[in-house]
Amino acid sequence: MQPSDRMRALPRRARITIIVTVALVALLVIGPRLVVGYTDWLWFGEVGYRRVWGTVLVTRLILFTAVTLLVGAVIFAAMVWAYRSRPLFAATASATAKDPLERYRTVVLRRPQSFTVGIALLLALPFGLHAQASWETVQLFLHGGAFGTVDAEFGYDIGFYVFDLPFYRLILTWLFIAVFLAMLIGLGTHYLFGGIRLAPNKDHLIEVSRPARIQLAVLAGTFIALKAASYWLDRYSLLWSGRKEPTFTGAGYTDINAVLPARLIMVAIAVLCAVAFFAAIAVRDLRIPAMATALLVLSAILVGGIYPALIEQFSVRPNAADRESPYIDRNIAATRQAYGIGSDRVEYLDYPGVGTRPPRDIPADVTTIANARLLDPTVLARTFTQQQQLKNFYGFPEHLNIDRYTIDGQLADYIVAARELSPNSLSGNQTQWINRHTVYTHGNGFVAAPASRVNAAARDVAGQATSSDSGYPVYAVSDIASQAAGHQLIPVEQPRIYYGEVIAHADPDYAIVGGPEGAPPREYDTDTAQYTYTGTGGVPVGNWANRLAFAARYGERNILFSGAVGPGSKIIFNRDPATRVEHVAPWLTTDNNPYPAVVGGRIVWIVDGYTTAAHYPYSQVGSLAEPVVGGTGRTLPLEQVSYVRNSVKATVDAYDGTVTLYQVDENDPVLRAWMRVFPGTVQSAEAIPTELRAHFRYPEDLFRLQRDLLAKYHVDDPREFFTTNAFWSVPSDPTADTGGEQPPYYVLVGDAGSAAPSFRLTSAMVGFNREFLSAYLSVHSDPENYGRIDILRLPTDTQTQGPRQTQNSMISDTRVASERTLLERSNKIYYANLLTLPIADGGILYVEPLFTERLTSTAEASTFPQLARVLVSYREPGTGGVRVGYAPTLAEALDQVFGAGTGAVATTPGGDATTPPPIGGQPPAPPPGAPPAPPPAASDQLTAAVLELNAALANLREAQHTGDFTTYGAALDRLQQAIDTYLAAGGTPH
Repeated sequence: MQPSDRMRALPRRARITIIVTVALVALLVIGPRLVVGYTDWLWFGEVGYRRVWGTVLVTRLILFTAVTLLVGAVIFAAMVWAYRSRPLFAATASATAKDPLERYRTVVLRRPQSFTVGIALLLALPFGLHAQASWETVQLFLHGGAFGTVDAEFGYDIGFYVFDLPFYRLILTWLFIAVFLAMLIGLGTHYLFGGIRLAPNKDHLIEVSRPARIQLAVLAGTFIALKAASYWLDRYSLLWSGRKEPTFTGAGYTDINAVLPARLIMVAIAVLCAVAFFAAIAVRDLRIPAMATALLVLSAILVGGIYPALIEQFSVRPNAADRESPYIDRNIAATRQAYGIGSDRVEYLDYPGVGTRPPRDIPADVTTIANARLLDPTVLARTFTQQQQLKNFYGFPEHLNIDRYTIDGQLADYIVAARELSPNSLSGNQTQWINRHTVYTHGNGFVAAPASRVNAAARDVAGQATSSDSGYPVYAVSDIASQAAGHQLIPVEQPRIYYGEVIAHADPDYAIVGGPEGAPPREYDTDTAQYTYTGTGGVPVGNWANRLAFAARYGERNILFSGAVGPGSKIIFNRDPATRVEHVAPWLTTDNNPYPAVVGGRIVWIVDGYTTAAHYPYSQVGSLAEPVVGGTGRTLPLEQVSYVRNSVKATVDAYDGTVTLYQVDENDPVLRAWMRVFPGTVQSAEAIPTELRAHFRYPEDLFRLQRDLLAKYHVDDPREFFTTNAFWSVPSDPTADTGGEQPPYYVLVGDAGSAAPSFRLTSAMVGFNREFLSAYLSVHSDPENYGRIDILRLPTDTQTQGPRQTQNSMISDTRVASERTLLERSNKIYYANLLTLPIADGGILYVEPLFTERLTSTAEASTFPQLARVLVSYREPGTGGVRVGYAPTLAEALDQVFGAGTGAVATTPGGDATTPPPIGGQPPAPPPGAPPAPPPAASDQLTAAVLELNAALANLREAQHTGDFTTYGAALDRLQQAIDTYLAAGGTPH
């Protein structure tokens, strides 16, 4: 019986079952994407960036369609060509029985068009889906422009490499895929229909018909021609993928003088090889293209591999410094330009490393010392939580932030945080859906604490009389309660926080606000009041279509059936500030550390956005973020870039979620290209409010990258660069148990010219694989000098201690070691941020707060860090010795190092918990060049107290060397009595 006789029509019920099954499968596969697409469309409409969503979607659809049709059309054409040129022969019954392909051939011949179109689309669809992810490459090609800078080898504008070349490579890749698949499909089709047959009984093992030979020759020739185009474009890739890593990035001597000519030779040979394949159309001898292919492979090995290796081994390595110098010079210039660390932004100053004047005589030092930061944002998160959490469902991030505010006319830096809702802290009945998503919806307030103040000095932290109220921040809180009372030091009109970093930790991340008209307020606001959201944020879910869509998105039936959802309800989601910015500006790379600020009476999140490029000729490759360790313990790969600009500052309103993008670099060609792609999405620099600009910080991620690069690229001489002798290193973090690099620190220091406070991000640098201080980097965040990097270079013929050496000197001091032994009996010790501060007209002052946390017998005890001591270190002029100060306050520690009176320039941390100092108060900096203010006249009683205090300190130093704890304890008692006498005589506690 023939196959056609066995075939019969399916019953109607079976056909319906198959159709319904296919429809359900398609719905399961496509349905979630449609739901997400629809809800995203609603969300983009809420934030006012629906044009971004539409542009990206249309670009993706066009790419998907174009690539699918391109690949599918080439495959379809190859199959049709092979099918129409198939040999026509009448097979005998016996031959048919022996041919295993006959049954498949018969099936295909029944519906050749269906099989041809179906196979072409089936193979092309995955490549179309993959291609749509390249929408950024296409848009940059269409809207890119010129950089105004040309590369050093080919003389092309950098825009060619950033905007155009990636698109050409993309087109070439798609053509490679299409032609290669066409070759495979054509080969299979010819084999199926007899154009290619196995012939074991003849002279040749394979018989190829003339139409098959022609088609395969055309496709193979086309493939080789594309390979020639690839060799041509590979010449440009040498400018960032040379063989000189890790010495430098870019084409070196061997690349320019051996690999580049080899690529041109390979282009010529590939063209000849392609011509040979095309010649096989007329010449039946296939040995010509076979020989051409062998020549191409052999040339790739000899010309492309062995010859450059010989040049590298015998010409370059024996004379590497001389050979590579011109190309290292190119690398230095390109890297400085690409990362914004050239002479237009970086200023180098020679710095002796040894002080020449007392710091109290230098107006800038008075400001620096008065604002020396004592609170560490990486240590105080639990302190903030314990003292300012208020409710279990509020919380703060693991790492707090630093910003500056002007209060009572004085600028000071503050540890800042938003008191956010912490959904993961909800417990018990609070976790029920109705409470989790409709009652506990928002946080409450902005919390700030002066970074250089505590409420009172912790005196006897090692004994039993420790005050639980000392050594803690002095809080300035702007929340609902302080708003109602009318006494906010930092005025906030709307302290409710619906968008934030901690809020977004919820899974799923959404809240439903509002409700049926006339319904009473539902959201928790205070213990005595509920609230109904009135902001513009959120997507309406009052209609059933939206409710159904979000119920499907989150898999939550309560969204459909809960009485808390009705007309007037809105759903708030995508609440993480960085995520919102990434959605509305998918072409930006966001900084890892958004921070809250009060601007215009509202709490906003400030998010730094970077424009990047992967291939900038001769520029060193780097990464904007630190390596991330995955669950397997392996370091996850990071996005590699060779060009970065912090061109966009974004704000996210903490109440209504409004996202605003501001242009802060008008000379960035990458940003200009994206602004042409998405016109109107980025506001000009002129639109930035003055108050907002005053809170812009230079971003840490960018500074880390620039710091790593400046460790090498501060060197001007290519030969010296090659030897690495003058390189710097980022110091290891002496305060971290896990090691790693020392993080950069935000500090408020005195400007050398005006002595006014200047907010900067700073970092120490040590010698290459050494620990001695080599340089000090600081970048300005003040609006008038934003982005300017100052580098103090220390001499190489003297040795100034670096951070790790300083840490060792301080903790090995006999006073510190003795008290640490006592402290560790009942406390956990935290060595906080070790600040490096240039002072004394050439000297380096190190300041390190020491925090303690009392150990308890129960794990449930609510202990948290408090400032216990302050350590300072300073290199003594002349002798080169290191002086170490160790005291409950910075002022006392400074007096130990510089002598009595220096600590008077430091702002008092407060006398006790009941009389905290005025927040933001600090001594005004004297005008430039003004003589130091004379110390106040001291009474005889105060003079005697100072003398006794100095004698007690000397006695304590002597007791430290004895090793006798009884003597040491008596010396401590005498010192405490001297301090009490000094305070009673009218002395100021510093």
